[in-house]
Amino acid sequence: MSKYTEMTHEQVMAACKKYMTADQLAFVESAYQFAARAHEGQTRASGQPYIVHPTQVAGTLANLGLDPDTVAAGFLHDTVEDTSVTNDDIKEKFGADVAFIVDGVTKLNKYEYKSHKEFLAENHRKMLIAMAKDLRVILVKLADRLHNMHTLEHLRPDKQRRIAAETLDIYAPLADRLGIGTIKWELEDMSFHYMNPEAYYKIVSMMDAKRSEREGYIKDAIDYLRGTLDSLGIKYDISGRPKHIYSIYKKMVNKHKDFNEIYDLLAVRVIVPTVKDCYAVLGAVHTKWKPMPGRFKDYIAMPKANGYQSLHTTIIGPGGKPLEIQIRTEEMHKVAEYGVAAHWAYKRGNFQGVDEKDGGALDIGREILELQKDSSDADEFMEAVHSDIFADKVYVFTPKGEVYELPKGSVTLDFAYAIHTQVGDHAIGAKVNDKLVPLDYKMKNGDVVDILTQGNARPSRDWAKMVKTSRAKNKIRRYFRDVDREESLARGKSELVDLLKENGLSAKDFLDKSHIDEVLDHFSFKTDEDMYAAIGFGNMSAVSIYNRLTADLRRQQEEEKQKQFEAQIMSAGQQAAASSVVKKPAPQKDDAKSKTKGKKPDSLVRVQGLEDLDMHFAKCCNPVPGDPIVGYVTKGRGVTVHRADCRNVVSADPAVQGRMIDVEWNNIDEGKQASFNANFELFGYNRQKLLGDVINRLNALTKNITNVSASVNEENIAHFYITVEVRNAAQLNDIMAKLRDIPDVYDTKRTDN
Repeated sequence: MSKYTEMTHEQVMAACKKYMTADQLAFVESAYQFAARAHEGQTRASGQPYIVHPTQVAGTLANLGLDPDTVAAGFLHDTVEDTSVTNDDIKEKFGADVAFIVDGVTKLNKYEYKSHKEFLAENHRKMLIAMAKDLRVILVKLADRLHNMHTLEHLRPDKQRRIAAETLDIYAPLADRLGIGTIKWELEDMSFHYMNPEAYYKIVSMMDAKRSEREGYIKDAIDYLRGTLDSLGIKYDISGRPKHIYSIYKKMVNKHKDFNEIYDLLAVRVIVPTVKDCYAVLGAVHTKWKPMPGRFKDYIAMPKANGYQSLHTTIIGPGGKPLEIQIRTEEMHKVAEYGVAAHWAYKRGNFQGVDEKDGGALDIGREILELQKDSSDADEFMEAVHSDIFADKVYVFTPKGEVYELPKGSVTLDFAYAIHTQVGDHAIGAKVNDKLVPLDYKMKNGDVVDILTQGNARPSRDWAKMVKTSRAKNKIRRYFRDVDREESLARGKSELVDLLKENGLSAKDFLDKSHIDEVLDHFSFKTDEDMYAAIGFGNMSAVSIYNRLTADLRRQQEEEKQKQFEAQIMSAGQQAAASSVVKKPAPQKDDAKSKTKGKKPDSLVRVQGLEDLDMHFAKCCNPVPGDPIVGYVTKGRGVTVHRADCRNVVSADPAVQGRMIDVEWNNIDEGKQASFNANFELFGYNRQKLLGDVINRLNALTKNITNVSASVNEENIAHFYITVEVRNAAQLNDIMAKLRDIPDVYDTKRTDN
């Protein structure tokens, strides 16, 4: 992995001083001081003071030459999430822009989500939407993740893999999409190291094995190339280009190539002043060396989505070995290294913002907001981001020469919807390179695509399965939502009314304005028609709406039922006659039941005057037939049966004692067919073979031994904790008595869990 040197606070400020005014430096310094006070006393998993982390984040941002607000946000980015500071505090002290950036990188409250997956998806959506409004949010987050990856060694292996996987899945593609190569490569290589260390070190080993040979070859190629470039009479800078481990691995896997077949392991980069010089160098290189067919790419004429521009060619170099040469201007090189960060401009020390005409990478903001508008939840949104924004791209042309960029694997119908919704809705076919093709034709780089339309043509429902992009899928679905809305609206309302009637409720009582408004607010519907249509479309179940409409009524009914039930138990014999009109609550699964084999607690224990109660044996004391017992009326779970000497009964406060009732064993003889877990302790003077004697005697007395554990204290007293299955208290007492007959065993007694 790359070597990493941490920056001090003074070094960060020195980096800022290169391009900031005195007032801006004072602003950034105040952000550091504020963060240092907020994080005082906190440490990271590495043991370092916490302020070291935001200092590194701010340092990365300063090295990218970003504006004072962004660097200040780097210092402050964890204050809201990890300290008592609020976003309002940040806004008041440092302004709305800094507060927005800090809020954009602040995680949501994980306790509001059912699963870690849902929590991650919502966090990523929050961050990406904030980024779409202000790209500085993602620049701070990338700097944050970069330092976290450099310190990942201090976390547990499972957390290392999880964070590395998230980095490869979200943050490295984002850095790539924004053109920030310096961060993308580091994130990819470090993530790969934790995700697949065996493959990582294998590639490192192969690279090291022939490093001197490769370096010697590159030196000879550069020396030879200098002679060619000198003859052109232009300024140039030439150097060997480093190859990154994860990109080598991807090429080996995706293209099924051996390490020695990766051409661009040997690569040279030439940087010249102008675009004209780039093509002059290319012509000179192709004159001296034979280019390899299919290995030339002109990213100057057709830049990548992230704004990357360069000429790439692979030639047969000295000794007949393939050599890749990249040719670009100094400005192109800055964009290749720093991407969108290279577009942040300064004049006389004052931040001027992004020049939109340079911002090919800035289209990502508009794409994200469009995907958000068409996505129903965070999972669908993130799936769309992966398929439409992070995916590899294909570049195709309209007949007029306009370039369109689409995810690799897109079909001509995706292209139709990319042009305009109406073009997609009325498409009947396409011409690719003047040949007729169907709408599911997969386009290739350089294809010239002409969509054929017909005024009366309409989309097919199968189209949603045909297209690749989320944008096209959503437009197709929206068309059918609009067409089917009226029918779905009527069907949805009918379903909901029928459901209310089936449960003996009046639609008039529950579809009034107050009930409907509460449901609309909860499910984020704008109108009741949207709600009914969602039911009709199948996007929302009628049961979910019904449950929300009747939540208060069902809660009241349940509370009333429980009060009646508890009162009936507490009054036992006095209200026995009323027992037939009170239903038992639905039984809930209880682990304690599994400890009683053959008979339910309901049949072995009874309350005088009541039948068919939901009974549970307490897990704390494990009563067995023959033990003195009491019952405790639980809230919503019937009666829990305890031993009378259970510590939870003996030490109970008056409120708990008030819920105790008399219970008794029922049909103890039938209980002989059942078995019960019982715990007891055995004490003895430690000696050789004492454990063996206890085990042998237990085996002679019962074949149902669940657990035996033992320890010896400083006074050489052996303490055994034993769990066995017995039929009743008499059998348990017999087992304990016979164990006391073992030499050096001086006591046995029942115990609680």
